[in-house]
Amino acid sequence: MTISSTLPNSVKIVEVGPRDGLQNEKTLISAEDKISLIEKLADAGISYIESGSFVSPKWVPQMGTSSEVFSKLPRKAGVTYAALTPNMRGFEGAIAVNADEVAIFGAASESFSQKNINCSIDESLARFIPIIEAAKAANIKVRGYVSCVVGCPYEGEIDPQQVAMVADKMYKMGCYEISLGDTIGVGTVASVQKMLQAVVAKVPTEKLAVHFHDTYGQALTNIYTALQQGIKVVDSAIAGLGGCPYAKGASGNVATEDVVYLLNGLGINTGIDFDKLLSAGWFISDKLGKAPISKVSNAYRAKLAETNK
Repeated sequence: MTISSTLPNSVKIVEVGPRDGLQNEKTLISAEDKISLIEKLADAGISYIESGSFVSPKWVPQMGTSSEVFSKLPRKAGVTYAALTPNMRGFEGAIAVNADEVAIFGAASESFSQKNINCSIDESLARFIPIIEAAKAANIKVRGYVSCVVGCPYEGEIDPQQVAMVADKMYKMGCYEISLGDTIGVGTVASVQKMLQAVVAKVPTEKLAVHFHDTYGQALTNIYTALQQGIKVVDSAIAGLGGCPYAKGASGNVATEDVVYLLNGLGINTGIDFDKLLSAGWFISDKLGKAPISKVSNAYRAKLAETNK
C-alpha cells in the first residue's frame, strides 16, 4: 500500500542506461559488456531496456556496437528491448536485428532543434512520419521523446504550452507513449507541475512518462511531483550513467537505484530486485573505472565493505 492515495500503486521503470547513459560516457564499452549489463538489468526485473541506438558511429562512437548487441543479446520473456532510431536508416537497422520497439526524439525548444539538427520543430517531426508509418506496417510500437520540457541551454525557460503542443503532435502521429525530458535538469516542483498540467490537458496521463536529469539535484523531487500528477512511467539510468553535455562535470540521468529506493520507500511496486539492481550498477561502474553517480548505490557499497571487513 502506498503512503498517499494520490500516488500510483505501481510504476514502470524505463531503463535508459545502456543507450542514453552510455552514449555520453567517454570510455568505450564492448558489445559483450553491454550485453552483460542488459542481462543483469533484465534479471533484476526491469521490463523495458533501451538497449542501443542506430545512429552514425561517427557522431556517437559508443553506439557503434548496437547491431552486434541486439544480434547476440539473449532475450528474456516479458522484457522489451528498444532502440533509438532518429531516421529511416536507423529504423531499418533496428528492424534488421529485431528490436522490439523504437523511439524517436523531438524537442520543445526551437533553438535546441535548430542548433542540434538544423531544422525547426515542425520539420523534425515531419521527418518521423515515414518511420511511424513503417513501424505501423511492421507492427512495431514507437515511443516519443520530447527534450527541453522545462528549460533549454540556448533560450532558457520553455513555455509549457509549447511542450504540450509538441507532445500532442507526437501522440497524434502515432507514438503510444511520450517521455517528457528535462534535458538540462533545471526543473523544479513549480515548473514541472505547470508543464505537466499543460501536457495532460492535451495527452492522456496514462500515455506519459518523465525523464529527469539530476544536474541541479532536483530529479527525485520532480519525479515525486510527477507521481502526484498520476504519472506511472519513469525513465532512469543505472548508476546514473551519462553526464549532462551542457554543464561540465554535472550529473545527467537520474540513477535507477535512487529512483527505486524512493519508490520502495513509498510502498510503490516496481517488480525490481533491489540487490540485483545494485549489482548491475556496480558491474558497469567498474567497467567504466569510476564510482556510480548514485548516492544510494555508493551508500550500500560502503555499508557492504564495512560489513565485510
